[in-house]
Amino acid sequence: MKRKHNFYDYLIILVLVLVAIIMLYPFWHEFMYSFSDPVEAATGGMFLLPRGFNLKSYWSVLRNQSVWSGFKVSLIVTIIGTIMGVLFSAMLAYPLSKKDMPGRNIFVSLIFFTMLFGGGMIPNYLLVKELKLIDTYGALILPGLLSAWNIFIMKNAFSGIPDSLEESARIDGANDLKIFFLIILPLSKAVLATIALFSAVGFWNDYFSTIMYIISKDHWSLQAVLREILSNAQSAMSSSGISVRAEEAISSETVKAATVMVATVPILLVYPFIQKYFIKGVMIGSVKG
Repeated sequence: MKRKHNFYDYLIILVLVLVAIIMLYPFWHEFMYSFSDPVEAATGGMFLLPRGFNLKSYWSVLRNQSVWSGFKVSLIVTIIGTIMGVLFSAMLAYPLSKKDMPGRNIFVSLIFFTMLFGGGMIPNYLLVKELKLIDTYGALILPGLLSAWNIFIMKNAFSGIPDSLEESARIDGANDLKIFFLIILPLSKAVLATIALFSAVGFWNDYFSTIMYIISKDHWSLQAVLREILSNAQSAMSSSGISVRAEEAISSETVKAATVMVATVPILLVYPFIQKYFIKGVMIGSVKG
């Protein structure tokens, strides 16, 4: 029998729709602003469609070599960091999911401790410096490689896999590595995809590591380049040999909007491929204790 919707159901739907609009409109505003003529866009108001459509702001941004250099750095860091982060998190979470592991509670407590307390900015910098990672890709990858939250989600997910599967594999002669790579990981696609999404978004959006550890602008991430352009678009673009003048249908504000889109859209394209695993992965990793 079909359930009848009452007044409260429609009220909840209405509230959720309003919340979705409130969350999506700022992004839509910047998207439309980036395609607008700077003179007409300067009048303000709501942007449902571009005003005086033009692509010169995007052309200016894409001519900026710093943007392409930052895009390359962010892409390399995100791909390598996500793959290594997911793999290392899984390799750490799997043994912790075994209740008979010696010292399991001690390791779990130590990992949980890092969720409550951190070493601080200066100790982190000194550690990266002592490891000779300053101004290298390693400084952008290693500090954020592992997350206690991700490890616990994976640990709970692995705990839900029946032990009988591993016992059967051991009877057939499989060792721990074969069990992990050929049985555990294939059965955990949902949680792996979820953690991969968390890691990818974290690496892609990270700009603080660049500020802390990177000296050469050739190694700046895209978010650090974006921050510089947002802070002073005219100076940043002029330093790249690009003129920013209203008479050319380009302004600092439209350049900022276009830069935000260039930095945001690539990571948004990842969501459709992982969305079907996202809810399932979070629920699997959070329900079991």
